Amino acid sequence: MLAVALGTGLLLLVPLVAMRFTAEVDWSGGDFAVAGLLLAGTGMAYVLAARMVRSAPRRLAVGLALALLLAVVWAELAVGVFGTPFAGS
Repeated sequence: MLAVALGTGLLLLVPLVAMRFTAEVDWSGGDFAVAGLLLAGTGMAYVLAARMVRSAPRRLAVGLALALLLAVVWAELAVGVFGTPFAGS
């Protein structure tokens, strides 16, 4: 679980550093909180699933499914691909 926390923190450094150099990246505290929850939740879900699944191909499938789910939710929150009530601009 420590690896998930460290990975989440490192990934959140990317937009934090980008905000220092460009006005194109404009995240609020809420954006960081939601991104952190999504990344940490996905990472912890993978760790828990990987403990239950023994074979490497199935672990890969679980990882790919979780990554796809993360990408779909992230895209919906960012730009509103599906037009849900919580869609971004």
